Amino acid sequence: MRKSLFFLTILFFSTSLLAVYSDYCVTCERDSHGHIKRSLEAKKAFKRIQSCPSTGRAYGACPGFIIDHIIPLKRGGKDDPSNMQWQTIEESKEKDKWE
Repeated sequence: MRKSLFFLTILFFSTSLLAVYSDYCVTCERDSHGHIKRSLEAKKAFKRIQSCPSTGRAYGACPGFIIDHIIPLKRGGKDDPSNMQWQTIEESKEKDKWE
């Protein structure tokens, strides 16, 4: 009986710790593919504040650049213009390796 109780206690705390330290956001709203849902309005607002570095426009495509979240959404970052920056595609690939 004591062994069972000890085992259940360890199991409970280990799963709780995994949920706390996991990179997977369990409270984030998800799309139909399981990806964290993004706000199109936040992206548009960012483009109005920071126009595309390659075209200078606040709308349309931005060749060679993507909008990056400074603090990733999966790590609790906000989907808000204050947490966004322009990033080259090359920089994005490098960041994705360690993120």
